[in-house]
Amino acid sequence: MERIEAAHRFDVPIERGFAFITDTANWPKFWPGYVRLEEGSRWGAPGDTARLVTRLLGRERELMMTITAFEPNELVTYTSAQPGLPDAQHERRFEPDHDGFIYRLVVEYEPRGGLAGGFDRTLLARGIRRAFERTFTALEQEFGARP
Repeated sequence: MERIEAAHRFDVPIERGFAFITDTANWPKFWPGYVRLEEGSRWGAPGDTARLVTRLLGRERELMMTITAFEPNELVTYTSAQPGLPDAQHERRFEPDHDGFIYRLVVEYEPRGGLAGGFDRTLLARGIRRAFERTFTALEQEFGARP
């Protein structure tokens, strides 16, 4: 099992950070490769499913995400499936830190066999880390720009 994790501290109240990050209307502001959220997507309770279209390697791809846990101001976990990639489990943790919060991102997946497994262990893992950094940078700009 591959586990990729990164965390970043933000200087805004945890309630504000959680509300912003979990509001699908804000996803275009910080989600790397965001194209659109398909109609009928829901995001806010266990069992909710969102179909997100992203641009990956120059092509649009649909990412199907299903919430498994949704604990306000603490945790969101979900599974994802995307054609051509291994299914994954995701954690979005919100940890209080004085007057701000630490946002922890985790992705776990089982690499496929053969040559695809080599891609999953190297290029996919690198892409996930890069997406984490882009997310943190965009959120830092967003939270810094607002009172």
